[in-house]
Amino acid sequence: MVCYLKGTPATGLFFPCSTSFCLKAYSDADWASCVDSRKFISGFCIFLGDALISWKTKKQAIVSRSSVEAKYQSRGGTLCKLLWISYIPRDFGVPLQTPVPMFCDNKAVLHITANHVFHEIRKHLDIDCHIVCDQYKLGFVDHSFVRGKDQIANILTKSLSAPFLHLLSKLALFSLAPSPSCGGSVGLMHAQLGGGAAAVAQFHLDAG
Repeated sequence: MVCYLKGTPATGLFFPCSTSFCLKAYSDADWASCVDSRKFISGFCIFLGDALISWKTKKQAIVSRSSVEAKYQSRGGTLCKLLWISYIPRDFGVPLQTPVPMFCDNKAVLHITANHVFHEIRKHLDIDCHIVCDQYKLGFVDHSFVRGKDQIANILTKSLSAPFLHLLSKLALFSLAPSPSCGGSVGLMHAQLGGGAAAVAQFHLDAG
């Protein structure tokens, strides 16, 4: 992590003005990832169009008995954050497109949501199940499957090597350092956005 931070001091997020006003979320969990306690790490990324606007990673305070439990608890937390974010545009009278896609790489989790199946689950997970299923029935969210290699939230929950760069390109991160060829006043930012299309934006910096 220290090496990554040292090598990317000028990297930042880019918020394009042309982005669509649609929310989407990726949630994931790394089951029993803590060697000492076997507690799991959860994480989520929430986008507005192509812009990353909210993210979180956290080691949970409880131990889950399966990867399905861990991932479902992560989805419950992600949904609560989505609901909170959705209130902001509504307060300004801006319509928000629904349902909001929530991407998951575990088909068992999606099956529980679609069929409202609760078998031998504990009380805290039961609450998450009801929250997620209720919002699914109300049409606020739509639960979609995503392949593991395209699960952006993996970057927040797992130790990655080569896949790290692939997922990093989907976060719309840009180098904000000035271009030496332009005398320090103008630079170019590049990133992979949407369906893999390359976006280039020009910006001006004060030579100061």
